[in-house]
Amino acid sequence: MNQISSGVSSKSSRFFEMKRRGEKIAMLTAYDYPTARAEAAAGVDVILVGDSVGTNILGYKSEQEVTLADIAHHVRAVRRGAPETVILADLPYRTYDTPEQAVASARMLREAGADLVKFEGPRPAIAAALVAAGIGVCGHLGLEPQHHLEKRLKGRSAQEAKSLLANARALDAAGISMLVLELIPEEVAATVTRAIKAPTIGIGAGRLTDGQVLVICDMLGFTPANFRHNRRYHNVGPLLDAATADYVKEVREGRFPAEANLFHMPEEELSIFTGDAA
Repeated sequence: MNQISSGVSSKSSRFFEMKRRGEKIAMLTAYDYPTARAEAAAGVDVILVGDSVGTNILGYKSEQEVTLADIAHHVRAVRRGAPETVILADLPYRTYDTPEQAVASARMLREAGADLVKFEGPRPAIAAALVAAGIGVCGHLGLEPQHHLEKRLKGRSAQEAKSLLANARALDAAGISMLVLELIPEEVAATVTRAIKAPTIGIGAGRLTDGQVLVICDMLGFTPANFRHNRRYHNVGPLLDAATADYVKEVREGRFPAEANLFHMPEEELSIFTGDAA
């Protein structure tokens, strides 16, 4: 059973056609209205409201702290900013331990505005239950941020790579609409991409997946830390720091607000006002 024949939302079915034609799929994370607007205007194919919101936006120490309510809140904001764009939402840690729990959690995110949901790990029974409930599903293999405390490359050995391939095939047979492959060798990602019907989306998985995803905060350099798999298209973090420091300095020196930032009363009204006040 695949996405097109399973009755799951036709919004994501076009990605199977993109894979068939060899057209790359562009996915980015977003967590708020203005970022979602910018990504929609740029033509991003899929916006991911990921559990990376926890460590990048909410100040949590790990992805495990993110709640279903957190994700739903940010999905609503992103949907308001990108009303026509496909939105993929992460199911947070421990919200999909059973098929019943996964379906209930996914329905909450669908009600918030998500088109598809994503969960980590080789759990074809969870995928099948979601698909049977009419919910589009994205799998996630390789590095699993919710479950792997050590953030390292996966699938380096032949045995690990074979296991990853088998897991990808099992998820594909269960009817997933997409598969994220994180931090695995390019050769493994290429083999998985050829072996399954669902489009693959890579992050640190090389050039031969059907699409790519990056975390917007990494791409824009909000923090000094950088990653080998990331490319910084702009370095917004230092600009934010500098602009904030300039604002504080000008307020303290009395240089903001300036004349250009003020509003004045008409002179005749001011005369009446000051006369009455006296």
